[in-house]
Amino acid sequence: MAISCAGAFTQGGIALCRTMPNAAIYLDGAESGAADADGWVVVGFTREHGPTAQIQARAGGESATQSVDIAPREFDIQRVDGLPQQTVTPTDPAVLARIQREAVLKQAGFQSTANIEGFLDGFILPVEGGRVSGTWGNQRVLNGTPSTPHFGYDIAAPTGTPIRAPAAGVVTLAESDMHYEGGLVFIDHGQGLITMYLHMSRLDVHAGDTVEQGQVIGAVGSSGRATGPHLCWRMKLRNTQQLDPSVAIAGLAEARRELLSAN
Repeated sequence: MAISCAGAFTQGGIALCRTMPNAAIYLDGAESGAADADGWVVVGFTREHGPTAQIQARAGGESATQSVDIAPREFDIQRVDGLPQQTVTPTDPAVLARIQREAVLKQAGFQSTANIEGFLDGFILPVEGGRVSGTWGNQRVLNGTPSTPHFGYDIAAPTGTPIRAPAAGVVTLAESDMHYEGGLVFIDHGQGLITMYLHMSRLDVHAGDTVEQGQVIGAVGSSGRATGPHLCWRMKLRNTQQLDPSVAIAGLAEARRELLSAN
């Protein structure tokens, strides 16, 4: 039995591994999904991950482990002012009830683990020609109030700029008017690797749709908690790990080169 992993070995990074079909996968001793019928599995590393990682596959009483070094990253403090205060520290009972209802919708979207291999496409940028206006992992201070880290990669572009699916997948959520996110779409690329698209001005897909790499799913906007038109692009793995989608572009390309060429 063997396991071979390649990709972006950094905080917030993503890797692909190839091992025995249906093998159980453990990351640093904790369960982390399972390989699919072709032996592929997606592994991610959190913002706070330590300097090394142990990726282990177990099947039929056998096991194989690969140890990798995880590169550290530095994160800035980003201050955003001018936001409607009810989107920063909401107190209105109606707003709080709405946030709770929408949280249930989002959790349902995150539960998807589609039996597809869209992650093998390699990722493309969802918006072409935009300007990076916010990077992943920065500590946020909103209207002077410290907030959680920003788990998005922001691409500023004019309202109406097309947003394209970075890889094939299944739409698990498509809502046009969320309190925080405004127009919001989730895509599952397989194994619960979910990408998210926030602040959209137009949605061209519905929950349950299948999309191909490069397909237009909607348009850039400034809906929800936003101060100007941009796409906030996010990524989450199995509803547990917030990952950096911008790092995934080079990481998945590297994994494809290493692992597919080895077959």
